[in-house]
Amino acid sequence: MELRFESNPDPGRWRHRRDEGKGRSVIAFVMVLLLVGALGAGGWYGYDRFAGRFLAADFDGPGTGEVIVEVKKNDSASAIAETLHGAGVVKSTRAFVNAANENPDSTGIQVGQYKIRKEMKASDAVLALLDLKNKYVEGAVTIPEGWTKMQVFTELAKASGLKYEDFEKAASDITKLGVTAAWLKRTDGKKVDKSNIEGFLYPATYELPKNATAEDILKLLVKNFNAEMKKLDFEAKAAKLKISPYEALVAASITQVEALLKVDMGPVARVLYNRAYSGDFPCGCLQLDSTVNYWLRLNGKQGKSSEKLTIDEMHGEDNPYRYNAPGMSIGPISNPGEVALTGAIEAPKSDYFFFVTIDAKGTMAYGKTFDEHNANIQIACRNGIPIC
Repeated sequence: MELRFESNPDPGRWRHRRDEGKGRSVIAFVMVLLLVGALGAGGWYGYDRFAGRFLAADFDGPGTGEVIVEVKKNDSASAIAETLHGAGVVKSTRAFVNAANENPDSTGIQVGQYKIRKEMKASDAVLALLDLKNKYVEGAVTIPEGWTKMQVFTELAKASGLKYEDFEKAASDITKLGVTAAWLKRTDGKKVDKSNIEGFLYPATYELPKNATAEDILKLLVKNFNAEMKKLDFEAKAAKLKISPYEALVAASITQVEALLKVDMGPVARVLYNRAYSGDFPCGCLQLDSTVNYWLRLNGKQGKSSEKLTIDEMHGEDNPYRYNAPGMSIGPISNPGEVALTGAIEAPKSDYFFFVTIDAKGTMAYGKTFDEHNANIQIACRNGIPIC
């Protein structure tokens, strides 16, 4: 696949003959006037289309939402760029072509449809097209990172024609679906609930077998989970942290929800470990809105922002995911992907007990003390993050 803009096939055609110079100068002047008039009439819309095609404008963040795009046979980088720009994935075609040229693996982009995010940084868009997990197959179902089991059951029911309740029933004993005994232990004395499949529904795109039962489909997802855990050497690396693989899975599920950027997955997981296991955090608890909101969703309610959570919702004794529940959370709160899982088992050592998102890009700031945390919150407020 050609990864550069096609060069002018006939450079000589732009050369002027001497006897045409004056006439062409007049024509050029008129064209400039017409262009200025068009820009005045077209305003920002015309400029934006021009910038999108010829300037290397780029998005900063990891993207949002989802869109399906198609890479066709013999598509050049510029053709792919046009497709992505038209779908709102990249901010400019030039940014994508530049990113493709800078990534030698981009020649491996395959023909097909991809489900990727809109408003992505161009270099991330290249990586998204190289990741076969993003390939879209008609009739298949895609499980994104961070979805809860409720969301997964809903999507599987829609794709398979089965009922939501079929998946609830099939998930009542995870050991019958392929979850091994190694995942049923904890080092902190808490019990693993064998009826809770949260965390084991590995995010990926699955082509569902025809006439498959809910049990068949869940076994397919758990089988993929087991394969990915083996690749990551998850159990052995969790043991080096002196925790069970299940506790590391719980941490990964929380990290998936709390952190936006790849660079923060490990550090956020370490904060969770410091709070739950170090003995140096006053309550020895997690104190997270995300776990409280998971409990609300389990009970058919909507999640809430921090300032709207009630005292009872945060601290109610009937809520095992409550704000001050001691130690690591009783179970996963989402189904984490590879990056969050890796962060949980390769969490870099630190003395941090606090983290907070401080800008629209998802940048995290960390603190050892509550005073440092408050200072980071003020930074977030100045950046327009609605947490004050």
